[in-house]
Amino acid sequence: MNLYFDTAYIAKCYFNEPGAAKIRQLARQASSLNSSALCIAELACVIHRNLRERSVSPAQASRVRDQLAEDVQNEVWRLIPMTNRLLQRVDSLVRGLPTDCFLRSGDAIHLTSAIDAGFEEIWTNDRHLLAAASRVGIRGRSMTA
Repeated sequence: MNLYFDTAYIAKCYFNEPGAAKIRQLARQASSLNSSALCIAELACVIHRNLRERSVSPAQASRVRDQLAEDVQNEVWRLIPMTNRLLQRVDSLVRGLPTDCFLRSGDAIHLTSAIDAGFEEIWTNDRHLLAAASRVGIRGRSMTA
């Protein structure tokens, strides 16, 4: 079972957030875990937010950073590169959306990455990403929404 997680679901693999246990169980069952390379920047911001909100100590944040880097290095996470071609595909995807569809740039990158890599579904708890997924021909899946 090859899965595509957006950054919110990857974060649940490293932080004890609501729904994290279910997401971790799903991740353990996967034969491969995939995401956009964008997740590296987004996870840096998640870690920073957790520090700012004092939900983790600096030492805990450092351990999460180290574990994430190790997991990327060991291809626990198979990251789809962000290329100019991919970003041009994001532009095409967004141009094709109806004007009533709310979609942020990061979510559009995740959708395009998943579609281009041949995934039929994307795992997220982001309600906007879930709503947009069906409009671009990919199934949005969630355990926490």
